[in-house]
Amino acid sequence: MACRVFQNWLEHLLPEGLTESITFFDYALHRVPKNLRKTIQEAIDSIEQPSLIVLGYGLCGNGLKDIQAGKHTLLIPRTDDCIAIILGSYQAYRREFDSEPATYYLSKGWLEGGSTPLQEHQELIEKYGQKKADWLMETQYHNYKRLALIVQNAQDLETYRPAAQEVARYCERWGVRYEEILGTDVMLRRLIEIAAGLDQVDEDFLVVPPGGVLTQTQFFR
Repeated sequence: MACRVFQNWLEHLLPEGLTESITFFDYALHRVPKNLRKTIQEAIDSIEQPSLIVLGYGLCGNGLKDIQAGKHTLLIPRTDDCIAIILGSYQAYRREFDSEPATYYLSKGWLEGGSTPLQEHQELIEKYGQKKADWLMETQYHNYKRLALIVQNAQDLETYRPAAQEVARYCERWGVRYEEILGTDVMLRRLIEIAAGLDQVDEDFLVVPPGGVLTQTQFFR
């Protein structure tokens, strides 16, 4: 079970015959974490045969907090969100964070799902009017210094650059600069390897046994 942001990667990485075993969920679920939790839990509970369920998610704003394994075994990357997965590791994310902590990340998923500061501003204008929308956005985003687009490959960079640059132009009001980062499938490859043999699990992944619960503290470093 995975976020659709990883669809292109996983469909190419998985062994032949396994792609039909994946359920991809919409990016928009992240916008309301309790909806993400409910959707994933219902999907897990709907599987009758005790199984290894691989979750293509991070903690995702606590959206996967308190997910119950039930009769299954769960495997999930030990990351806060998809950014570390796209960058290739928690360590890679920490390097970016230590270098540029005030970064807002954009990805294919967030752009396609309409979850960007620009889209948020437009929605706030419709809901509250221009003046209050401007104030809310200023309060939330004025400390950001960098907007970084993370993509899978050069082709995606060409495809999603125009939309990302439109968001970047909007964010220039806070002095935000725009950068681009090519991601890597290293962590997804590792996830697939561990799924084939749980004895390979390391500190970058979590295994929840049958009857267990996925907790926030398990993601703490």
